[in-house]
Amino acid sequence: MNEKIKSFIKDYRTIILIVFIIGSIASISYNGIPQGLDLQGGSLIQVHLEEPVDQATMERVTSVLDRRLNIFGVKDVKVRDSGNQDVIIEIAGVKPDEVAQIVGTPGKFIAKINNQTALEGSDIISVQPYEIQGTQWAVPFKISLEGANRFAKIAEGKAGAPVDMYLDDKLISSPELAPELATGRPSTDVQISGTEKTKEEAEKEAKSIQTVLQSGALPVSVQIVGISTVSPELGSEFKNGALTAGILALIVVSLIIFLRYRTPKLVIPIIFTSLAELLLILGTASIINWNIDLAAIAGIIAAIGTGVDDQIILTDEVLKSGKKEETVNKKQRKKSKKKKKKSKKSRIKTSVSISVKNKIKNAFFIIFAAAATLIAAMLPVAYVGFSRGATGIGVLAGFAFTTIIGILIGIFITRPVYAKFLENFIID
Repeated sequence: MNEKIKSFIKDYRTIILIVFIIGSIASISYNGIPQGLDLQGGSLIQVHLEEPVDQATMERVTSVLDRRLNIFGVKDVKVRDSGNQDVIIEIAGVKPDEVAQIVGTPGKFIAKINNQTALEGSDIISVQPYEIQGTQWAVPFKISLEGANRFAKIAEGKAGAPVDMYLDDKLISSPELAPELATGRPSTDVQISGTEKTKEEAEKEAKSIQTVLQSGALPVSVQIVGISTVSPELGSEFKNGALTAGILALIVVSLIIFLRYRTPKLVIPIIFTSLAELLLILGTASIINWNIDLAAIAGIIAAIGTGVDDQIILTDEVLKSGKKEETVNKKQRKKSKKKKKKSKKSRIKTSVSISVKNKIKNAFFIIFAAAATLIAAMLPVAYVGFSRGATGIGVLAGFAFTTIIGILIGIFITRPVYAKFLENFIID
């Protein structure tokens, strides 16, 4: 038995499984498990572009929105494209109405003097922190020399004239032109200012304008078409429910397997293999930063359920092989009484080993065929889900992708190790 244990542990398939388990534990410990809004709570905002765009434009849109939210102070944010006309934004710890204004605005800035465009958003080089004095706010910023020359030329001799500053065609400030800016000499220092009813409103307005100016303008007009929110309390309920369902599923599966085989020698390895698959799936999600949400949990359950089916197929094939060979060997023993006991025993064991390996190969043919069929069925679901984003039918992407990952982990990592276990320890 000790030789069998050593042989099993030293087998390359077992070593690969151990390495992957250690890697998964390390990744989960260091990176954690990314959780979707279903589990951690937060908000999902769907932004719709006014027209379909190419990939380069979409990347610019997602980059600007991501930068805006980070500048605004949203720490846990994920911005991703959904097709060629929608963007999905996931945020945690922030109310959606607090960021809706900066997300849903293109950020087109224009300053006019006597209806002449003196400055544009492209002239802005940097934006300084906003300033608050009572209910008054100001956002200072620096402009390029080219923009400063254009502004100076238009402003020359127009001291006291209003400088109308627009953000997305909305007048946000109209300060009077200071005498020192109407001399015709360029200045790269400019500011937007205004007054609100309360200090809190002044700070909110200044922060929003600073964020939009600092992140730059979006290349297309956008609008918010959907906002959904999951509270942290509801997310906690989801996690508790998923954990309870997982424990119940494990108990039921263990009971069914025990009733079928009536021996812990088979029940424990099957359950251990299933737990190893769960750990490897979560480890993979941790490494690639794939969100685990309700759809992904459903995919994990489907993958592990498929894994249990495959292990039952392997087990039944090996046990049938063992019974058949035992019958054959009884007949061989009667015919070979005159031969040496040692050589007879060696021949019997060799015959059983060859038969078990053949049965395992046949079982794996069935397992690979079933896995290929299931993956082929999941690929269109994953494609449609990814193309539609995280809303509606798009949630199926998490289910399909996690199922595929679980199946691949099973057929290439855990099933071969379980087959080696059967070969070494079940048939004597």
